[in-house]
Amino acid sequence: MSLRIQRIMTIGTPYRLLALSWQSTLIDSQVDNTRRDALNTTAHFQLRRFLARIGLLCVSGFIFLVVWTLVSLFVTHVRGAPFPGPLETIASFYRLLTNRETIYQQTIWIHIRHSMGRWLLGYSIAIVLGVAMGAFLGSVKTAHAVFMPLVYTLQLIPGIAWIPIALLLFGLGNPSTVFMVSMVAVSPIIINTATGIRSTPQRYLWAARMMGAGRVRIFFEIVIPASVLSILSGLRIGLANAWRVLVAAEMIVGTGIGLGYIIIESRWSLNFKDAFVCIMIICLIGLTVEKVIFGAIEKWAMRTMGFSREEP
Repeated sequence: MSLRIQRIMTIGTPYRLLALSWQSTLIDSQVDNTRRDALNTTAHFQLRRFLARIGLLCVSGFIFLVVWTLVSLFVTHVRGAPFPGPLETIASFYRLLTNRETIYQQTIWIHIRHSMGRWLLGYSIAIVLGVAMGAFLGSVKTAHAVFMPLVYTLQLIPGIAWIPIALLLFGLGNPSTVFMVSMVAVSPIIINTATGIRSTPQRYLWAARMMGAGRVRIFFEIVIPASVLSILSGLRIGLANAWRVLVAAEMIVGTGIGLGYIIIESRWSLNFKDAFVCIMIICLIGLTVEKVIFGAIEKWAMRTMGFSREEP
């Protein structure tokens, strides 16, 4: 309290009220200044963190290009193998994206469309089956005890190991690829969905029952929102598994078109630039789908359910 306010407080009651009002105004002003400083500090910190991330990405990208160039020079001049370097790969990448060149009588966009179509179909099937089965196994204790060991066993099977089963069931072609994509994506979705549902705090369920809520309402308004983080984690793991096995499936089960098909066929034509371009496209699509598209869906779902997550 300032000396001026203390003097006013000693004069009389009306002046005391004036002094208290003055003191409250000073406190509010100090709070506003503190809040403004905190916001400025936070914005400055976020800007520095963003610039630091960009700098680290540039450094890692530069190191990657240097290593790639050195490996290309070594393999080309020492072993005599046509190992594409960064410059020629990027040039080929540009020509393919602008339709100045084709691969096996098709533009690169057609190959991308077919690969994405197989992946989306298989992943969509995995989402529907995985969430439904996970919700069932997480809600019914007997079913969880009987079937979850089987789900854990299926998760241990590598994606490439599903090829013989896919060929026996569906033969060569798209159905085998879609089957493999679904099988590697469905297990983590089931496991994380069931785990999230079983981890719902019992006090939430007791409070809902005491308020007269039925089972259906409890499931959709209590259990699902409480399980959303675990379900989203399973969807993210399944997405990555599905994208990885898609390329392997296209390389082996004979789709005749797609990014994986281009990679495996480059061994016969010795046109490894096309294979490297496809690898770049696979990385870009995977990062875009996981970080941008799935990240936006995840934030929307968490905001809708009332959750918030701090950015790493």
